[in-house]
Amino acid sequence: MSAAAEFSFTPELKAKFDEDGYLVIPNFFTAEKAQELKERSDKLLNEFDLAGHPMTQFSTGERFQTNKHVGDDYFLTSGDKIRFFFEEAAFDENGALNRDKSKAVNKIGHGLHMHDQVFRDFTLDKRVQAIARALNFEKPVVLQSMVILKQPYIGGKVPSHQDSEFLYTDPPTARGFWFALEDCTPSNGTLSFIPGSHKNVPLRRRFVRDAENGGTKFIGEVQSLEFPDDQFVTESVGRGSLVLLHGSVVHKSTPNLSANSRYIYTFHVIDMKAKYADDNWLQPSGVPFTPLY
Repeated sequence: MSAAAEFSFTPELKAKFDEDGYLVIPNFFTAEKAQELKERSDKLLNEFDLAGHPMTQFSTGERFQTNKHVGDDYFLTSGDKIRFFFEEAAFDENGALNRDKSKAVNKIGHGLHMHDQVFRDFTLDKRVQAIARALNFEKPVVLQSMVILKQPYIGGKVPSHQDSEFLYTDPPTARGFWFALEDCTPSNGTLSFIPGSHKNVPLRRRFVRDAENGGTKFIGEVQSLEFPDDQFVTESVGRGSLVLLHGSVVHKSTPNLSANSRYIYTFHVIDMKAKYADDNWLQPSGVPFTPLY
């Protein structure tokens, strides 16, 4: 991973993560590695073929709960593939792209760590493994990985949510590893958190496959999680930083209305000692989840 400096997941860092439900670790990897991952992302963006693409949009805003695109086969079978999902604002009123494809994609996912050696090596780095061990994972697997690109001027907001809504285990074990490939600031859509919410905000809804009608749906209290803005702490995250997220911590991000892109790479880990829900939207499709160690 080409660490910017020697790193140890100390008891003090673990205690802060346990208290807040998230942890920002600056300079976890080098600016050179961040640039390598960004350039690899750009190469994937430039090389993917629009021919035959269903033009699937990934909605994270208010349309998320009703946008049928989020339930199409291209999305549902993406767990072990490299696929490309567009920003809603990248289309004109006739459904045609209003900009170059490389500036229109919201997300590359969900199996980057399976098929791209650059991202695979980064994901399975021994320091990531060490963090998982410090968090007491017994049978950790990486079950999704993606580059999320908040494109200039059109990068959509992500409303308040908890990652375990989407990747539920019983008991909940999901943890997110979120790596800043560029500086992430309030102007281009960095993260905001409610510290400690993983301990006092129960999981109220889940995002699952809709066995009856096809696609996906929320079950439980399906409305958006609403909290006063003053409960959130906004974190500027410099390039080369790792943000560690508890699956139950409430977090969100604002839209990117700036001229600067916001590239990040993220993957999620669960512990297979727990029961992975059969109705989660993401299911293995012929290829098992990737062991972290």
